[in-house]
Amino acid sequence: MTQDLRVGVPGPFASGIGSLPGSDMAAAIRLVFDGLGGAPGVPYLPELPARGVGADMTGRGLALLADLVAEVAPSGWRIADAPGRDHGRALSHLRRDLDELEEQTQGYQGALKVQAVGPWTLAAAVELKHGDKFLADPGACRDLAESLAEGLRLHVAELRRRVPGANLVLQLDEPALPGVLRGSVPTASGFGTLRSVEEQIVRQALSQVIELVDVPVVIHCCAPDVPFGTLRDAGASAVALNWSLLTTRQDETLAELVEAGIGLYAGVVPSLDPAASVPLKYQDVVDSVLTLRRVGLSARQLAAVVTVTTRCGMAGASPQWAGRAQRLCMDAAQALADLD
Repeated sequence: MTQDLRVGVPGPFASGIGSLPGSDMAAAIRLVFDGLGGAPGVPYLPELPARGVGADMTGRGLALLADLVAEVAPSGWRIADAPGRDHGRALSHLRRDLDELEEQTQGYQGALKVQAVGPWTLAAAVELKHGDKFLADPGACRDLAESLAEGLRLHVAELRRRVPGANLVLQLDEPALPGVLRGSVPTASGFGTLRSVEEQIVRQALSQVIELVDVPVVIHCCAPDVPFGTLRDAGASAVALNWSLLTTRQDETLAELVEAGIGLYAGVVPSLDPAASVPLKYQDVVDSVLTLRRVGLSARQLAAVVTVTTRCGMAGASPQWAGRAQRLCMDAAQALADLD
């Protein structure tokens, strides 16, 4: 099978979702590139939330915003009038990570994935200056999506300068998306829920980000009931999901995605250390991917659109498991490539 990393298919490939244990970015980058730095791997810029404020998914996303700043309040992240210590920490983490990535990828040519929180998960997590979450205010949600889109455009441009040989792929993390569409996101007080957002509005905000960054975009949603149709129509090149949460009622939609050439980042490998009594070999991973043959697709059709990953991020795993999990992803992708 030939590789076309411009659009992310055909595969198979192996990658990770983003977060890793520990606080040493240099070691984390080496771990990723040692495990995934060759065909069929798609290495990525790790995220290390164990470093604290500003290194978490939300704080990192806020550091990417254009013309908006935030601070940590007792209830979580909140938009602020001026940059403060919390915003400075988030920016500092991001800048140091990019410096480290540039230093360790001198001469690198190949795929490189970077991750950022998506506009709707950010809107579900961050509060306005005085009031509820962004999600409670449609106008504020539009402003947030525009700010994130512009910030990510600049982020991608900077990555192109720092790692000129990279074929960039952007992953948008949207774990809150099903709740946004259902109307189950809690208010800032926690005593109620925010009203659902219309599917068309959700899709338009995602499309705005995807169109502006001008690189292939993977949308990651590790929650049940992934809105596959919305992500497809928004222009996603691939969808990343927790494979263990798939249900047979989603079969038809998944088959349509595959036939349309949309990639599937199959979250098959456990994100946390499995119990010692649970053996896991790469063939187990391959067999899990191939369960989707029940939708009428051949093994080769599946392999052509699959990127094997862990089920979610690995921030809570041991360093030993993080390395082994990536090796399992690589071995499984290589086995899928050899299927007749």
